[in-house]
Amino acid sequence: MVMKLAIDPDLIKQALELSGDRTESAVVTRALQEFIARRQQQRLLYLIGRFEWDRSYDCRAERSRDRAR
Repeated sequence: MVMKLAIDPDLIKQALELSGDRTESAVVTRALQEFIARRQQQRLLYLIGRFEWDRSYDCRAERSRDRAR
């Protein structure tokens, strides 16, 4: 998909230097991927605080039970 974007040339230059990418398109793609990943991580962190943990749950016991099957 071809798009025209007005992006600050200094930001693109800095991003090219920091990322090691060769093209402006690659820099923008990487930036979008990192933005999406960061937002997904924030959503997970938000959800973690919403669950109650069962302190009696023993993951090691569950693993050994799965192997015994």
